[in-house]
Amino acid sequence: MNDWHFDEGAHAGPEHLDPNYVAAYDAKAGSPVTDEISALRELGLSAASTFLDLGAGTGIMALTAAGVCRRVIAADVSPAMLEHVHMNVARLGLTNVECIRGGFLTYEHAGEPVDVVYSRNALHHLPDFWKGIGLRRVAGLLKPGGVFYLRDLVFSFGPEEAEYRIEEWLARAPERPEAGWTRSELATHVREEYSTYSWLLEPLLERTGFEIRDAEYSASRVFARYVCVKR
Repeated sequence: MNDWHFDEGAHAGPEHLDPNYVAAYDAKAGSPVTDEISALRELGLSAASTFLDLGAGTGIMALTAAGVCRRVIAADVSPAMLEHVHMNVARLGLTNVECIRGGFLTYEHAGEPVDVVYSRNALHHLPDFWKGIGLRRVAGLLKPGGVFYLRDLVFSFGPEEAEYRIEEWLARAPERPEAGWTRSELATHVREEYSTYSWLLEPLLERTGFEIRDAEYSASRVFARYVCVKR
């Protein structure tokens, strides 16, 4: 790695490296995998597909996709997260799931081009400069017409609304960590991580080789979902 390269492993959030945190992650985050898989099947995900979960976390999406796809790759920069995935792959006896350490900037693909890249709440760990490089690498992994399904914390408001929108979002956070992300945790995200504006991310997606087929913004204007196709 060059001395000016971003170390994505060091910026993935220290909690993601903690096995105790990893064990409780799914309960906090919630994982709408059934709906996501249904949406991806409508977009062409099939038994012949290669599916890459980039920023796989505990692997719940990758493990679910294993019942649909020929080849599933769970990639994450956190050894603790990957160990959790590997343990569940072994427990379930899955033979079509690979666990690979890597992220937007470091994942190295082997084999046929990927049909679908899925990423949930991982891209925001990169500053915008590195988002552009990471997104270009994602486009390079996909076959022509392949799908990039992105769900993340994305701010679909302007700077003039930031104070109101963020305070409104934080005010709805639960008090107990086991019930979800607390105000303190969300405030840390806003202060120290790299969620960006939708009106910056969307041109980045288009500039790095994607056509945005669908975009959906949460009522809070803090989350977004994108269905992108490699041009």
